[in-house]
Amino acid sequence: MEIKPDLSEKARNDLKLVNMAVEGDEKAFAELMNRYRDSIYYMLLKMVNNPSDADDLTIEAFGKAFKNIHLYTPRYAFSTWLFKIATNNCIDFIRKKKSSPSAFEQQQEEHEDPASNLQSDMPGPEEEMMKKQKIKHLAGVVKQLKPKYRRLIELRYFKEYSYEEISNELDLPLGTVKAQIFRAKELLSNIINKTQKY
Repeated sequence: MEIKPDLSEKARNDLKLVNMAVEGDEKAFAELMNRYRDSIYYMLLKMVNNPSDADDLTIEAFGKAFKNIHLYTPRYAFSTWLFKIATNNCIDFIRKKKSSPSAFEQQQEEHEDPASNLQSDMPGPEEEMMKKQKIKHLAGVVKQLKPKYRRLIELRYFKEYSYEEISNELDLPLGTVKAQIFRAKELLSNIINKTQKY
């Protein structure tokens, strides 16, 4: 992507990082995330008014942007493109939340339905076996990743560490951890898609 002279200095720096990211430079992904994570988070927090949702939506927004970074064109500043992705994703989230019944409403319905009390929450032997097979299959897929990605996935999804705990454990900046987990998830989904097409 050529750098247009009418872009601001900041936008030109972003464009350099985008070009590096398109080439697969992970430091560029981490740098872009560090630049915009806080402003994206606070914008989303105003929209959803829930810190946990805002955090998840921030990660999703970067995930979508990084997955489609090759589609970005410098007609607008990268920040404009990123904020648009984050806003659209958040609007979709709010719509879905409004259309699905809340947890409280679901609990009310369950209390009104006497049959629901008869169903056990415990998984049956078949479900348990299927779950074990899925975990075994996933562990096999994870083994195909490079060691650094494998470690991240194991800590995040098998040991259920928070991003902060992973950052401390591996002595990496938080932005780098999040950027590399996006990449690891992308690689995992590619491997899974390939194994399903036999």
